Amino acid sequence: MPYQASSALAGEHASKLGHLDVLKSPLVNKICQSFEEPLPTTAPTVTSWQPLPVGGQQRDFIFAIDGSLQIIQQERPPYRAVAFVKTALLMIDRPALDEINPREPHPFAVRDMLANAAVYHATALPLRNVAVPNMSVYDAVRQAIFESIEDQSLGGEPMHTLRWLAYEKWSDQHRSLPDFECPHCHSQRCSLPYDAAKGPCPNCKAEVLITDFLGFHQDMAPDAAPDGVAGSYMQVHETLMLFTGIRYYWDHARDVLKRALFIKDGPLSVRAQYSKLVNPIRRFLAHAAAEGYPVAILGQEKSGTFYDHLQVIGPFAPDESLFLPGDGYIKGEVQHRPLGGMPYGKDTNYGVKVFVRFNRYDQMVLNIPTGLYEPNPGYDQLLGADAIFATLPALISARFSGALVPIELVNDVVSLSTYPSAHILEIFADAAVSKGHHAGPGS
Repeated sequence: MPYQASSALAGEHASKLGHLDVLKSPLVNKICQSFEEPLPTTAPTVTSWQPLPVGGQQRDFIFAIDGSLQIIQQERPPYRAVAFVKTALLMIDRPALDEINPREPHPFAVRDMLANAAVYHATALPLRNVAVPNMSVYDAVRQAIFESIEDQSLGGEPMHTLRWLAYEKWSDQHRSLPDFECPHCHSQRCSLPYDAAKGPCPNCKAEVLITDFLGFHQDMAPDAAPDGVAGSYMQVHETLMLFTGIRYYWDHARDVLKRALFIKDGPLSVRAQYSKLVNPIRRFLAHAAAEGYPVAILGQEKSGTFYDHLQVIGPFAPDESLFLPGDGYIKGEVQHRPLGGMPYGKDTNYGVKVFVRFNRYDQMVLNIPTGLYEPNPGYDQLLGADAIFATLPALISARFSGALVPIELVNDVVSLSTYPSAHILEIFADAAVSKGHHAGPGS
């Protein structure tokens, strides 16, 4: 590890010749030679591709959900850091989308279609060395998350959705909040009464927030929050935006759910302690299907282990086919880990993986819910699958391989790109901190 540069002296550089001794090893030379040799082009042992279904009913209303994150850190001590997060929910009328040229979409046509079609949320979280009067970073982030989810520019709808999921309000059982760790006394028996957004801890009587139930405080120290807290907040808020649309129609116009398709950029999962939302989501989706309103949701993974695996097996798959990998296949062929232990995704995923190949140019890793957890799902257990695969061909973009137009459009709404947006945010953050302001929630 080299010494870093300072304002007075240059940094240390690694030796340009230090690797020569390593190359004297016969084993290292064999590994390097093997690395350069192409792998044999034999077909992977996947025999369970099945034809895409036909005859499903296309969905008319397309909802797309995505989020974006930029962490701005000063390059000089004390290395202040602020995270900017943006999420969006975009509603698209599929007949209107059919009028857009998928290869060369006219910008005015896209503008007209998107007018008044998107709702978005934006906030900022202080992470390190940002002073908030009379509050530690720990408490400032807790409060910022609560106020951000309560975002009044969205009418407080994400907070209504969080309470709807956490208390499973569709079931009319008036459950109290499941036990969670108190952010003050760290008792594991903290809870809130039915539908409460805040209240006293039963043990220490300090005020706790419904967002503490998710466990953001478990990742923080008193004086700093890691970058992962901002990423987790974005992931949770994307999920809340997704289910805000579903909750609204469930409460006010359930028949619309039979005509709607919800598309999330990224997997249908919530990781670590935030996965407390997963089982309520599964139970609701199973309940909705049992009531005759199966909700059609899909997530698309555009990178990662499953995407990389599809690049290996996809070229050998038949056109217009799909493959559902089970628990054993995922562990052995995708993750390359022992087959024992906890089933893949049991605590974190509310959608199962589906590899899809439409043609030589368009193949995708999709996530589709089954309701209750299924380690080895069959096609008949995928909720709304016939409608999903009837609608997807009309949504495929010609601009990128394996791309969906709704995801492209919502990407544009939430984008906080490295340049120029990140530079603008950095200027804003520096100016705010220099004036003594703290970065808090906003929209």
